[in-house]
Amino acid sequence: MDYPQEHIKPYGKDGKKSEQIEEMFDNIAPAYDKLNHTLSLGIDRSWRRKAINWLKPFQPKRIMDVATGTGDFAILACRELQPDELIGTDISEGMMDVGRNKVKQAHLSDRITFAREDCTSLSFADDTFDAVTVAFGIRNFEGLDKGLAEMCRVLKTGGHLVILELSTPDRFPMKQLFTIYSKVVIPLLGKCLSKDNSAYTYLPQSIRAFPQGEVMQEVIRKAGFSQVNFRRLTFGICTLYTATK
Repeated sequence: MDYPQEHIKPYGKDGKKSEQIEEMFDNIAPAYDKLNHTLSLGIDRSWRRKAINWLKPFQPKRIMDVATGTGDFAILACRELQPDELIGTDISEGMMDVGRNKVKQAHLSDRITFAREDCTSLSFADDTFDAVTVAFGIRNFEGLDKGLAEMCRVLKTGGHLVILELSTPDRFPMKQLFTIYSKVVIPLLGKCLSKDNSAYTYLPQSIRAFPQGEVMQEVIRKAGFSQVNFRRLTFGICTLYTATK
């Protein structure tokens, strides 16, 4: 299918979205962690923990964290789930370089590795991972259906998918408050802290355009997953999607 967010790009209409996303994240990598925690008021940490807690009963031994960025989710997942191996994949070397330093400081370099990968064309063999996770990156995919299909392909039968993604609240007053916050506060803070005017204008636009709730649930199901469920977090600012292959 053709999804609205696939046509929203950080730096204008010309060029591939994936190339612009790579450039954007390379640009904002040094400021990304500070911005991320500031813009979410630190609540993003609890969202990650909820996602990881859902995986705990399954005890995945080999995990891929797609769109891993600076590795926050990968590090927490490694500590909490104790997998034998965790691979963080991303198209931005700038973000992963920050992640590699954090992993080294956390003394987890023996269990967490990073690899530059295009999520719509992964290099891994079929049935490789027990779990695949994506935290706040799936709306940046150039091809949502292809990305989900690839994650399904590399998962073992019975393996689990966890997606965290920002979403727009649909109830008063959070809907109105979030609209103001996303249109005014996010671009302003992003401009001040990252020096990239486009990155944090792109962020709220991509959130609003991305399929949510029941619509996203059906998109995941069509990619080959079963037992697809979702849970809105913090008044709908974030949504947790879970599924099984």
